[in-house]
Amino acid sequence: MRVEQLGDGEPELAVVGAIHGDEPCGVHAIETLLDANPPVERPVKCIIANERALERNVRYTETDLNRVFPGDPDAPAYETRLAHEVLDEIRGCTTLSMHSTQSYSCPFALVEETDPFAEMIGPYLSIDAIVEVGDEFADALVGYVDVVEVECGMQGSQEAADNAVDLVYEFLTATGALPGAIDPTGALPVFALNDPIPKADGTDYAVHVENFQRIESGDTIATIDGHEIVAEQPFHPVLISANGYDRQFGYTAEKIDLLKN
Repeated sequence: MRVEQLGDGEPELAVVGAIHGDEPCGVHAIETLLDANPPVERPVKCIIANERALERNVRYTETDLNRVFPGDPDAPAYETRLAHEVLDEIRGCTTLSMHSTQSYSCPFALVEETDPFAEMIGPYLSIDAIVEVGDEFADALVGYVDVVEVECGMQGSQEAADNAVDLVYEFLTATGALPGAIDPTGALPVFALNDPIPKADGTDYAVHVENFQRIESGDTIATIDGHEIVAEQPFHPVLISANGYDRQFGYTAEKIDLLKN
């Protein structure tokens, strides 16, 4: 784990990249920020988390880092030990954690719940939606600190890297680390994550719906080797893709709110 700091004093803000080693957009944003070395009005901790997985361009080396928080310093698995170290570094910090996805090209945010922290930060980020994950990601970082996890775009794309840079600067401006002002977005939809969409064994997978777009009962969600998977009830798909997960296509979600400023 690489830890750098902008500004003097004890940081109350943190930006994190490479929780997953095959999602380099956050690393690009952090390195861009460090190279620019802007004068900050609040100290900021910059963390590149899973350097070992990053070097190998894999999601993780032994176990998914974002599914083993709070971690254990004595665990046999590298990522479980690393989770403890990461959490120790950012505990007490308002945090932006940057990810990328195989499901959606535009940024959106994941939070445990839409609390005052999320309501304060979310509208000042260039995102399409906020997703409340609740207990579904109970072992993820989002369950343990004040963190907004942002999916910056498609995994490995230059667009995701560019989006991550914008999001870091927006986050630091919104939290008072960088001078200036940014206009809040308009109405920002909020979704509550519900159930995984199961994905059976097959060789040819296709998805026929769009993330965040409501689908109705009877709509075809996906196909597996030409066999249709049909919605039993209306929902909004989130994190849905053909190959993003091994055992599920993504999640069902319910639109629950509209943040306005």
